[in-house]
Amino acid sequence: MVKTRVKEALDGLVTDLRATHGDNLASVVLYGSAAAGDQVELRSDYNLLIALNRITPEDLRQAQAPMREWRRLGHPLPVYFTVEELSDAADVFPIEFHQMANARIVLFGRDPFEFVELSDVHLRHQAEYELRSKLIQLRRLYIPASVSLDKLCDLMTDSLASFASLFRAVLMLHGEEPPVAKHDTVRATARLLKLDPEPFEKIFAMRARNERPATDDEANELFGAYLLQIEQVVEAVDETKI
Repeated sequence: MVKTRVKEALDGLVTDLRATHGDNLASVVLYGSAAAGDQVELRSDYNLLIALNRITPEDLRQAQAPMREWRRLGHPLPVYFTVEELSDAADVFPIEFHQMANARIVLFGRDPFEFVELSDVHLRHQAEYELRSKLIQLRRLYIPASVSLDKLCDLMTDSLASFASLFRAVLMLHGEEPPVAKHDTVRATARLLKLDPEPFEKIFAMRARNERPATDDEANELFGAYLLQIEQVVEAVDETKI
């Protein structure tokens, strides 16, 4: 559920957007962790998709005013699509669109995904590309984080949240309906691919309850086990046949 304070901010933003865009505003959709009830306070973003009937530079310039307060509260800028683009881009962003479709709350207007046909044709390619990119980035970021317990724990918790979103695509590639919550998605992926779930469970405990390793050595050992599981996921996607 969306927290009361954030709900008030969302209601205010929708009111401002309606005043700004008028009849051009087709939909405002909250998606991701907050829509799924899986957000972590002070760590999760409240992601918004705004659909307009047309988008010109003037439309975007006018959006600056309603976005000022939203950004002051620490939330990211929304993504803007035209209604037509949502249909045309479904095959280009299969992971993102599946995630939006699976966890969304329509705050205003019609549901933009009601008539969008989600294609899995490019799902495997995008999943492997995104997973490999994040794996490479994880290795790079580990170099400076490896000497700091706090930085290493933050790296593991932040990166697992990103990988969990991509694991939904892994499940879809194997014909499984992915859970909405990140933790459930990771557990389902671990079962599917016969991974060791323990590193993931320890990192989720850090994320939810700040249960961190006691020493640098323990944190680095956990990272090594975690990295191995991620590498196995990438390998499994690479070997998936569509």
